[in-house]
Amino acid sequence: MKAIEYRNGPDSLRLTEVDDPIPGPGEVLVDIAATAVNRADLLQSKGHYPPPPGASEILGLECSGRISAVGKGVEGLAVGDEVCALLAGGGYAEKVAVPAGQVMPVPTGVSLHEAATLPEVACTVWSNLVMTGGLGRGVLTAHARWGDTELGAPRVLIHGGAGGIGSHAIQVCRALGARVATTAGGPEKTQKCRDLGADLVIDYRDEDFPDRVREWTDDDERGRGVDLILDVMGAKYLEPNIASLAPDGRLIVIGMQGGMKGELNLGALLPRRAGVLATNLRARPVDGPGGKTGICREVVDHVWPMIAAGDVTTRVSREIPLERAAEALALLESGESHGKILLTVE
Repeated sequence: MKAIEYRNGPDSLRLTEVDDPIPGPGEVLVDIAATAVNRADLLQSKGHYPPPPGASEILGLECSGRISAVGKGVEGLAVGDEVCALLAGGGYAEKVAVPAGQVMPVPTGVSLHEAATLPEVACTVWSNLVMTGGLGRGVLTAHARWGDTELGAPRVLIHGGAGGIGSHAIQVCRALGARVATTAGGPEKTQKCRDLGADLVIDYRDEDFPDRVREWTDDDERGRGVDLILDVMGAKYLEPNIASLAPDGRLIVIGMQGGMKGELNLGALLPRRAGVLATNLRARPVDGPGGKTGICREVVDHVWPMIAAGDVTTRVSREIPLERAAEALALLESGESHGKILLTVE
């Protein structure tokens, strides 16, 4: 089959011939129609985000396509099924072998190509905001019940609201009844966040987000601050994020675009009874507690109906042929894309 290989950075990406993958027990083989481009692909091409042990070295964390072979022990999936899949690697290719538990049907109302934009973002957002953060599950902590009329709607801060993760997270939060604040840079991106339904949009280029969050939540009985923060910046935002948390709030870090090492002021954290968590999707096990199979099942059960109802939408900004993968990564790195970038195989 044809696949993209790289040596040292996005400029080194080249289309080449490699051996076809063979599905093992519990796996299926997917003939890829499209794969979405993610920041993790950019990092991996630069040597900063290696795949977990045993995973494909080929870039690509999600795809859509048709099942062409089924491994031993797989039930409920058949050759010819149109699916999308969460991958640990291997998406920048014509074929990929995937654990059956990470394969999902194409949501109603979504094209086969568009479905490639969903697995990574949907699983990331749902696993963090809901399964880890407690949004929509009735209880944030033992001290604050979310959704009770006495407390009102939970308030969530999403960083990078114009990006793939952020734009999806805004919509899921709204669908779950939360009020949403988000950060973005520049008038075009901030307007996009408003169009997605964000209640408060903060332009990080010229506004201080902790101050804006405190103003926004000044009338909240839980105290100033938000109940949950989804952060892609890491160290750079650690201190201001903690300053933005309400009592019993949670900060969930899923990215380190602003650095890996920061100083944690426990004196600011303790009075809030707050929690700081860091999570990763790619390195999770396939099965078991916190595994990708369980996350994918919850996404199909809960997020796919939101998409079918039109509460959560997808946006493809560009479709680029697989052989021009280097161009796609350059576009992603430029920050000029306002939707998902697809690499198309068929």
